[in-house]
Amino acid sequence: MIRKISLYLLLFLLLLGAIASGLYLYTDKYLKNTITTPKLLFIPKGSTKSIIKMFKKEGIDLHWFDYYLIKMKGYPQAGWINLGEESLSRDAFFEKITHAKAALQNVTLIPGETNVLFLEALAKQLDLNVSKLRKSYKEFSPYDDGVIFAETYSVPLGIDEHELMHYLVDQSLKEHQKLSYKYLNSYHDKAWFTDIVTKASIIQKEAANVDEMPIVSAVIRNRLQKNMKLQMDGTLNYGKFSHIRVSAKKIRKDKSKFNTYMYAGLPPYPVCAVSKEAIMAALNPANVSYLYFVKGKNGKHIFTKSYKEHLKNIK
Repeated sequence: MIRKISLYLLLFLLLLGAIASGLYLYTDKYLKNTITTPKLLFIPKGSTKSIIKMFKKEGIDLHWFDYYLIKMKGYPQAGWINLGEESLSRDAFFEKITHAKAALQNVTLIPGETNVLFLEALAKQLDLNVSKLRKSYKEFSPYDDGVIFAETYSVPLGIDEHELMHYLVDQSLKEHQKLSYKYLNSYHDKAWFTDIVTKASIIQKEAANVDEMPIVSAVIRNRLQKNMKLQMDGTLNYGKFSHIRVSAKKIRKDKSKFNTYMYAGLPPYPVCAVSKEAIMAALNPANVSYLYFVKGKNGKHIFTKSYKEHLKNIK
């Protein structure tokens, strides 16, 4: 009886050994398989499972059991990862996403700047092709301007036009959705950009400082409620005209919907990049009844309720 138990135990151990050996050989071969990935990869913060899910959406060939193989290496590093090549073994991929980092540099989109000039500045700073940047931006962005938030972004050296635009637009759209859900409890793409962000962009162009933003927002609200044309110079500083002084000739000649001297209502989409402060002002205009404002000698604006007072301030 004891001999029989010993024999069964020996056979069981041999079977376990064979299974372990088979698993090792299979895993070793599996880890040597080649997968295709971008050279530069952005990993958001989150759990390993959520990151694997994101990788699969990006077209990286991963499976459920890769979770355990990655965990044996460590944890995926949030941020930009420099993989160095587009084709590497699964084992090397797991090693790099848990240990490698990319060299970064900062790019800044100034509040009130237009997308046209921002892309030109990006092309010079990062030695990229501005035409490719514009093409990639249009591929990912729902509107010509106001989508990328006015912030400083850390991007990896060597990033190409397509990857850069995907990253900037994707991160900004997530932030737009986050703000909309936070303050409006919902997110509707068209309403958010053609109303809230468009107002915020005008506020960004017109306000002398953050303190003025809710007051300028109130003037926009009050004039719209009274069916008055906005008649604001900032709306004519769209696109390539970002830094061009708005003259009487420009007001007469510009036939676009951005000319709020000629057309009632808001422009068709934002005129520039906005800050979160401008978004907040658009959502929360001040409780004032001003309809006019003009810049004073100190650079700040003088706000008034009547046109008569406004004319006096102009003089």
